[in-house]
Amino acid sequence: MHLAELNIGRLVAPTDDPRVADFMNNLDRINGLGKRMPGFVWMMEGSGEPGTGNTDAKIDGDSQFVSNLTVWESVEHLETFVWGTVHKQFYDRRAEWFELMGDMHFVMWWVPEGHQPTLEEGLAKLAHLKAHGDSEEAFGWAYLKEARLWKAKQCDARAAE
Repeated sequence: MHLAELNIGRLVAPTDDPRVADFMNNLDRINGLGKRMPGFVWMMEGSGEPGTGNTDAKIDGDSQFVSNLTVWESVEHLETFVWGTVHKQFYDRRAEWFELMGDMHFVMWWVPEGHQPTLEEGLAKLAHLKAHGDSEEAFGWAYLKEARLWKAKQCDARAAE
């Protein structure tokens, strides 16, 4: 089995607004780094236009909602990318670009090798996690005994949800 993860957020401004320019200008860099990491399997792609990442995959028709959906060989591989690369520097700055979300906005689940989850599948997993808490069906970092880096490197307990 491989590990899928969905992370959603709502930008504080439209994607062409100067307030989110530093985030938008680095999407290709960070996504490219992720794709080159050991253990990376797959990423939901957007339009393919430079500097847009997955920002064209709208949630509820809201153009400021952005999502990241990836698949990794293991928890350790995902942790290394999230907490052990330059990605962490951008994670630390997320409050500059994203609204504070009052509920869970990150979910992980196991998928069979070769499966490429859809955004709808990820949103259903997130809804399941919100409704039922951590389970084999959908979970956060705290559910995974093998997850270690997030405990030491996270900025805010809400990010582990």
